[in-house]
Amino acid sequence: MEASPMRALSASVVVALVFFAGSALAQQARLGLGTPATLEQIRGWDIDVRPDGAGLPPGKGTVEQGEKVYAEQCAACHGEKGQNPAKGFDRLVGGKGTLATPKPVQTVGSYWPYATTIFDYVNRAMPFTAPNTLTADEVYSVVAYLLYVNDIVPRQAIMDAQELKKVKMPNAEGFIADGRPDTEDLKCKADCK
Repeated sequence: MEASPMRALSASVVVALVFFAGSALAQQARLGLGTPATLEQIRGWDIDVRPDGAGLPPGKGTVEQGEKVYAEQCAACHGEKGQNPAKGFDRLVGGKGTLATPKPVQTVGSYWPYATTIFDYVNRAMPFTAPNTLTADEVYSVVAYLLYVNDIVPRQAIMDAQELKKVKMPNAEGFIADGRPDTEDLKCKADCK
C-alpha cells in the first residue's frame, strides 16, 4: 500500500525536527554554549506584575517616601512633580480630558489603565540609568506619589499589594478590546458579541 502525500510529508517533518533538535544539542555540547536555566535563575527574571495584581511583592510605601525617591531618582528626567519632563522623556502628570483631542497627553493619570502595572513598569524599567534597582518599598512609594500627584489617591495613602489592587484608574474603562482575529479578547471568554 502506498502512503498518502500528507502522511509522507508529516513523516518528513518529524524526521527533520528530530535531526535539527539533535543537531542543536550536539552543537551546544560541542561549543559549550548555554546552560539550562535553574529554577532560581528563572525566579530572578519572573518579576512581572499583572493587571489583577498577581506578582506584586511584599512591601509598602507612602506618598511622602515616594516624593523623596522621586526627587532623587525620577525628577531629572520627568521633571519636578512629573509635569515638565526633559526632552525625550514622558510627562507623568496631567492630560485629563485630552485623550479625545488632536493632541492627547498620555500620563499616569489620564491614560494608564491599571495601578498595578505602574508598579510593574517602574520596577522593571526605572530609574532610566539603573533599571530594576529600586526596592519594593521604594517602588510602592513612587507609585503612591505618582497616584497622589495625579489626584487619584490622598496624600496619606499607603500603597502595598492589597491597596494597589483597589485603586481605580480614571481611564480604566477607556480601552476597547482588540478585535483582530490573531489577538485574544481577554474580557470575553464565551458567547461574545
